[in-house]
Amino acid sequence: MAAPPGGAGIVWQTPANPPEAHDYVIRNGRRYVRPYYFEFISHAKNRWSGKTIVDLFTDEFKGRSREYYVGAVKCGRLQVDGQMVHTDYIVKSSQKISHFLHRHEPPVLAGDITILQNEVDVVTICKPASVPVHPCGQYRKNTVVGILQAEHGLTPLFPVHRLDRLVSGLLIFAKNADRAECFRRQIEAGLLQKEYVAKVVGVFPDGEQTVDANVNFNAREGRSTVEVSDGSGKEPNGKQALTRFQRICTDGTHSIVLCKPVTGRTHQIRVHLKHTGYPIANDELYLSGNFCPRSTKGTSANTAITPLDPDNSAADHGSKDAETDEGFDIDLMCTNCPNLAPEGYDGDEEGLWLHCVRYTGPDWSYECPYPNWAILDSVSTKKMKT
Repeated sequence: MAAPPGGAGIVWQTPANPPEAHDYVIRNGRRYVRPYYFEFISHAKNRWSGKTIVDLFTDEFKGRSREYYVGAVKCGRLQVDGQMVHTDYIVKSSQKISHFLHRHEPPVLAGDITILQNEVDVVTICKPASVPVHPCGQYRKNTVVGILQAEHGLTPLFPVHRLDRLVSGLLIFAKNADRAECFRRQIEAGLLQKEYVAKVVGVFPDGEQTVDANVNFNAREGRSTVEVSDGSGKEPNGKQALTRFQRICTDGTHSIVLCKPVTGRTHQIRVHLKHTGYPIANDELYLSGNFCPRSTKGTSANTAITPLDPDNSAADHGSKDAETDEGFDIDLMCTNCPNLAPEGYDGDEEGLWLHCVRYTGPDWSYECPYPNWAILDSVSTKKMKT
């Protein structure tokens, strides 16, 4: 097998390497992951067969230029079956393809992950907004699962349910496969009840409001739409979805609404609230007209992100550990150096005003405190929980 490129000084990580506490840096209210060298491993799909290694990556992974992939093949950062190949190499189905690169994960908000209950076979936490639950896409270490492993030694963990990255609140993890299977059976049997709170635009109607409207998720656009019957007898698109809403309080400008999704479709609460005419007040994806901005427009990774540069003192940027800046090197092959985050990340991203507060099963119930934004003036905590 050919040695990984980069010389003896570079330590290449794989998915088997666990995140560690020193991987993280806290700056300006953001949690960053120090960039690291990583081996992405995949096996050639049938549709890849017959393409050159450069054409394959240019067509399938458009985040980098063709020139980058040519250089990556020539220097050995793209390998096939553990061997360096030439740029005209024809890929065959099922071959192992390794991509060695300098990985930059997007930063997330630096809110603490609060452990609510730590039982023998279950742990519940309060998830901060903007942090994904588990590794996905550009995130591997900057996830709830990764942070809990690195900072609390909690592993393995089996997520019982998921929350969208921008949503905060209660997360339940099983500590073993048997307990996870028990939760799975209860979910499939429809025995779980879920409760969220949202801060919406306007004075939400009093009394329980029920929305029974199909939700159709467009993966390419990353958003959902509501589909209702037009009376022609034609079945609406999407999946059946039902949510019950109850106004908790209002200040005349915004309302705090208790949301009880009976089904679990992508963006169900967000799109159902939009359908009622009372969208979440900082939900850019489903808002139109005036709204409370969740992120600043017109920024880019080049201007919004502070690089981890050894010449910049940690004290100037509020790092909790000055040593975390040491040893950071710019990788000349990397398409993101010297920026910390991948290009295109909106550095001013904030959390959505949607928070999971309670999950209840046949013989158990777990709760999470309300966030600060959910407590309007003159409303007591006792009233909020009724």
